[in-house]
Amino acid sequence: MKTIEINGHLRESLGTKNAKQLRREGQVPCVVYGGEKNTHFYADERELNKLIYTPNVYQVLLDIDGTKVNAVMRNPEFHPVKDNLLHLDFIEVLSGKPTTMRIPLTLTGASIGVKNGGVLRHNAKKLLVRGVIENIPDEIAIDITDMKIGTSKKVGEIDIKDLEVLESSNRVVVAIKTSRKAIVEEEVEGEEGAEGEEATAEGDDAAAEAPAEA
Repeated sequence: MKTIEINGHLRESLGTKNAKQLRREGQVPCVVYGGEKNTHFYADERELNKLIYTPNVYQVLLDIDGTKVNAVMRNPEFHPVKDNLLHLDFIEVLSGKPTTMRIPLTLTGASIGVKNGGVLRHNAKKLLVRGVIENIPDEIAIDITDMKIGTSKKVGEIDIKDLEVLESSNRVVVAIKTSRKAIVEEEVEGEEGAEGEEATAEGDDAAAEAPAEA
């Protein structure tokens, strides 16, 4: 998994007043927990935005006044009106200890159904999984090349090794829906078969009308 480094500084005092002051200065109050102790710190909002506003997932190397902690992001809190980041939690990642993350689901290949006019529905963009950080990938790729109109793929059909999937196995990840422009493949095949039968019948008639050889 890719790693991004975030620089932080220990908070000298806690509380609402201190948090508001930090935000006015372009800093975001944060906390990292899950290890031996909880550590309250703050980091530059511009640095954290690189972690927040991206489709990718990262393991985070926190450098808090020289103390380095491996962590993953949790529970970003945003302003209800301005939508700026107010607070961010991190969970310390320890080697061999399972952690929970949402991993992007990406689609690969060109679907047969879409080529025939079907509509692609990418219903699940991320998948909640649990496992040791060494086994968690940057993304989970799903090949949709052979998917026809009317077919779908569910969580239970995705092959994911060494990870526990924390989603319902019946959740639809991707589906190819029909549309007015869609070509119904079975009808096309049926028409081709009918034409073949007509050609055969014509050949039989011609053979019947041909004079017999002496």
